[in-house]
Amino acid sequence: MRKPRDFDAELKALEDKARELKSRKVQQLGELVIATGADALSAEELAGALVAIAETKDAGKREAWARRGATFFQGRARRPTPPTDRDTGGAQTQQISPQPASGGTGSA
Repeated sequence: MRKPRDFDAELKALEDKARELKSRKVQQLGELVIATGADALSAEELAGALVAIAETKDAGKREAWARRGATFFQGRARRPTPPTDRDTGGAQTQQISPQPASGGTGSA
């Protein structure tokens, strides 16, 4: 005879896992807001911008945003080391210098 399944325990475990994933998602979204500098915006401005983006159906705009986001994440992956090693100054350096700093002429 097979052991009966404890559906209540399985359901509780799934609920706990879903709660953990949701919590992690919220934390990561908060970290993203801070990393992009969007934490300087008011909650209303940020919410309005997100609503406008979510409502946009223009594939060209969405693709441009996706490319810009990918560039942001690629730059952040390489940014921690170069600024401490080099003093090239200015905000423009943060956007441009991470790519050449990874090895000069070739890409990572």
